[in-house]
Amino acid sequence: MPHPLDARALAALAANPGCRRRALLDGAGVDKAALASALGSPSGYGQSQFAFMRGNAFEAKVKADGGAELLRLLGAAEPGEVRTPDLAAAGPEGRAARTALALREATAAGCWSLLDHPMLALEVAGSPVYLEPDAVVVRPDGRWTVVEIKSFPMIDGSADASKVGAAARQSAVYVLALERVAAVTDGAEVSPSVVLVCPKDFSNQPTGSVVDVRKQLAVTRRQLARLTRLEDIAAAVPDGVTFDVAGCSAAELTAAVEAVPHAYAPECLAACELAFHCRDRARAAGAVEVLGRSVRGELGGLTTVGDVLAAARGEDGDADDPAVAALRRATSLRAEALTEPLAPAPATPEPEAAPCR
Repeated sequence: MPHPLDARALAALAANPGCRRRALLDGAGVDKAALASALGSPSGYGQSQFAFMRGNAFEAKVKADGGAELLRLLGAAEPGEVRTPDLAAAGPEGRAARTALALREATAAGCWSLLDHPMLALEVAGSPVYLEPDAVVVRPDGRWTVVEIKSFPMIDGSADASKVGAAARQSAVYVLALERVAAVTDGAEVSPSVVLVCPKDFSNQPTGSVVDVRKQLAVTRRQLARLTRLEDIAAAVPDGVTFDVAGCSAAELTAAVEAVPHAYAPECLAACELAFHCRDRARAAGAVEVLGRSVRGELGGLTTVGDVLAAARGEDGDADDPAVAALRRATSLRAEALTEPLAPAPATPEPEAAPCR
């Protein structure tokens, strides 16, 4: 069964827009975890079943009693006066249309409205993607706010920075999709800040924090616009290539995956199921990408570790290339440091003996 794109996958794509392999596999709905296992490189990425159940239980607590606890965190004076429109419809397209209508009606009504798991549509690389945030709140002044509910704790008012960053990138995708609806809705404005709801300290009591996602929003908008259209990526793939995990051997799947170029970076280990496979291939090819994006950028046209070592030893490379010159200078300094004898340590005077009494 195809796996549809979600906000988490789009955030990962936006962080690495040059990876055509991920763009094609995600666009085709391929189960990358199953594919990684079939390739012999099982993924360490993903959410455990325990964490998934804990997250669902916490979200249910936050939204209990018509979302009274959530609305209290958002500052709604009387939760009983909050509208909770029914968003049920047939299929994702129908749900997206129903959500857009509910957003317009809530804005026109000028009162608090809580949309539980709305469906938003966003075009990515020429294909529609349907996204489902935890909640969207419409305030009386017409401002729309994304609510993201996470089960990691917020201790003494702060949470793990990496987890908050991942939630901010994911929420930025929702904000981007909301902006498409707000653009055709009179009086609507999408807040550039989202409300992150987490358990307080070591309890299960919800607490909220406002997270500014303007930076993540700008990056996501720019990176998604750079994604190559899926039709163009598929057109460059040889005929007959398939990613059918059930019907293909490991060798056939390996050949199919290698037919699509990738852009591995160490950050992929925390965001992609195929990261271990791509890392093994990058290491086998001696690609400098395994050293990180910053190192790759400093090395310029030197694309393999072999090229780097040859340039550093003076065996290859253009001496006028700044990267080559820097490598040779570093090699020279290292040689000097290793051949220069160490200065003797200053002698430590013997302590004077205490006089006998």
